[in-house]
Amino acid sequence: MGFAFEDALIEPAKTRCTLETWTEVLAAAVALGALRCPDLSSPEMVSIRRVDDLPDCVAEHLRREIGRGHDPLGDAFAVLRTQTERRHLGATYTPLAIVEAMVNWAASFQSGSAAGPERIVDPGVGSGRFLLAAGRKFPKAELIGIDVDPVAALIARGNLAAAGFEDRSRIVLADYREVKLLPATGKTLYVGNPPYVRHHLLSAKWKRWLTTEARGLGYHASQLAGLHVHFFLATVLQAKAGDFGSFITAAEWLDVNYGRLMRAMFLNGLGGQSLTVVEPTARPFADAAATAVISTFQIGSKPSSIPIRRVDHAGRIEPIEGGLLWHRDRLESQARWSHLTRRTKAAPPGFVELGELCRVHRGQVTGANRVWIAGKHSFGLPAGVLFRSVTKARELFQAGRALSDRSSLKDVIDIPVDLSVFDGEERKAIDRFLKLAKAAGAADGYVAANRKAWWSVGLKAPAPILATYMARRAPAFVRNPIEARHINIAHGLYPRDRLAPEVLDRLAIYLADATDVRQGRTYAGGLTKFEPREMERLLVPGPELLAQAEG
Repeated sequence: MGFAFEDALIEPAKTRCTLETWTEVLAAAVALGALRCPDLSSPEMVSIRRVDDLPDCVAEHLRREIGRGHDPLGDAFAVLRTQTERRHLGATYTPLAIVEAMVNWAASFQSGSAAGPERIVDPGVGSGRFLLAAGRKFPKAELIGIDVDPVAALIARGNLAAAGFEDRSRIVLADYREVKLLPATGKTLYVGNPPYVRHHLLSAKWKRWLTTEARGLGYHASQLAGLHVHFFLATVLQAKAGDFGSFITAAEWLDVNYGRLMRAMFLNGLGGQSLTVVEPTARPFADAAATAVISTFQIGSKPSSIPIRRVDHAGRIEPIEGGLLWHRDRLESQARWSHLTRRTKAAPPGFVELGELCRVHRGQVTGANRVWIAGKHSFGLPAGVLFRSVTKARELFQAGRALSDRSSLKDVIDIPVDLSVFDGEERKAIDRFLKLAKAAGAADGYVAANRKAWWSVGLKAPAPILATYMARRAPAFVRNPIEARHINIAHGLYPRDRLAPEVLDRLAIYLADATDVRQGRTYAGGLTKFEPREMERLLVPGPELLAQAEG
């Protein structure tokens, strides 16, 4: 699976690395001692059958670099294997500073145990960065690395041999979910960067595996979960009480629906100890501007409180401890967690969280915009079911400080549950439209099936302030004097107590000028999202300050 090794050897890619071709990378792994590591697999042997000898001086230089804690073979791999090629296997290598911080946490966590872990397992070993760091920290532990990529496995073997660890190392070319490790007498440390592969690249077989195995442990699993969630579940299945570990993954599981399984495992079977959310500015993943999270755990433990923190610079990751303590009951009651990582800084005098002034609600999901946003197909409907609405984020970005032009917006159709309120020509028009809507499939979707009546969208009341929540820029906060409704492309800010129009004006202006993308949650590609609870934690001037402000 994956890369065509023979093609790579025939058409070597030129790079700025010391090792500029696959031939040189594989020759380096062999020269460093990859063949001395036990149980070399057939695919690994095939990949090196045309490899020439590497000059002794080059091998010695690489050995010195590895001894200094560098990873020249892994760096070359990340250049020669394109990001697109690596995406299918989720191969994104972790910066060495983060690797060291995670291994140092494990040493600190084990400080009360003189023996240390009996073995160390990296379920997606890659070039072996985690095993090398852990091998230095725990000189008596067996080192086990698992990967599906034969080239990565060879590189890991070469790195481990160069460090002198071949006698206590084992590299397994296999899928972690299929590996059954023999029971260990002592504790096992699980550490690494589980591969990030989106669900649509996973086979139906493995999606069934996830839901079946999760159900067997009493969890509910979504087949939309990515491969990193599979690896957490495989660890819970594999490990025994007292085993411990630290994984770094994309942070989206803290909030998304498929992350429900991860959050349940973290609090229960996995025995979560801490969460450290790493901003994209710290470059937790070399290939993607994405938010990461370092999860630490001890199987079977249930600490009463769990520290959660957020860092924006790699130098602030270590030590992986501390943060805002959250009682496990509070975590269990929260549907999303990333907003909990944001410790509210000391508020200036008179400032409060936005949530003290306003509730933030996402707009209504229609389930079929092509049907419920008015157009030629809805001609003749009575005016009472047509509501001028914001249906695209750009309408707010273009509005400036306030929405003022109703004619630039479209109508959303919102028909009451009780159709008996209509009679005569109005009822005939409604019936004609519903017949068309049903033929278009508007009654068949999940959203429609879970309404009181499939034809009733249920738009929320007009919000005095509307805000975008997903873009590659800071949100727009726009006053809504024309009382437009909004669908789920925007959030509505609803005051908890009555606020004068001029106070609402100043609040919207302050939010628009002061909100920064770093206050949201960033996904791969730089897309920033503000969930309603995250937005409610923004600091804003309190009512008295807003009332006193000028203009």
